Amino acid sequence: MTTVIGDITLSLDGFVSGAGDGVERLHSWALASDDPVDGEVLVEVGAAGAVVMGRTTFDAVDSPEGWAPGLGYGARQDTRPPFFVVTSRPPERVRLADTHDFTFVTDGPAAAVSAAVAAAGSGDVHVMGGGALVGSCLAAGLLDRLSLHVAPEVLGAGTPLFEGVGGHRLERRDVRASAHALHVVYDVVR
Repeated sequence: MTTVIGDITLSLDGFVSGAGDGVERLHSWALASDDPVDGEVLVEVGAAGAVVMGRTTFDAVDSPEGWAPGLGYGARQDTRPPFFVVTSRPPERVRLADTHDFTFVTDGPAAAVSAAVAAAGSGDVHVMGGGALVGSCLAAGLLDRLSLHVAPEVLGAGTPLFEGVGGHRLERRDVRASAHALHVVYDVVR
């Protein structure tokens, strides 16, 4: 059975993005770390059967400064599962169209998750962000698991992960620490 996992990096104060270079600092565990714990987590992340992302995340990934050869989902693991982008309007052009499989879903997060589950086969579906998408999937009961990569950064402002998601009971499944992040996995209790 496919597990739907909200998988996202955030600061200690709960922001998934901030001003300036905060995003790069948050993701140093995935982009620049040689810590074996971070490497193990990236291998697991890279094994996703399908990935759901929001339009803002897609725009960053597909921008000229976004993913380049050798960098894809799972960072240096550079895996290429099918990607489902939640958007109100598909883009006119996709820079990564020759190397990545993007499907643009205009009927909301539930439809994107459903399409991703169908495409994932026996693999898991990762909802990678942004924060509003992961939060809305949690609020709508679409997530089975929440995988948080907590960076040792306090951003002070930015996009909060849990704003408006309501109350949820979580059970800790796994905790691993590296010098660059605390990786915490929770099951969402229904």
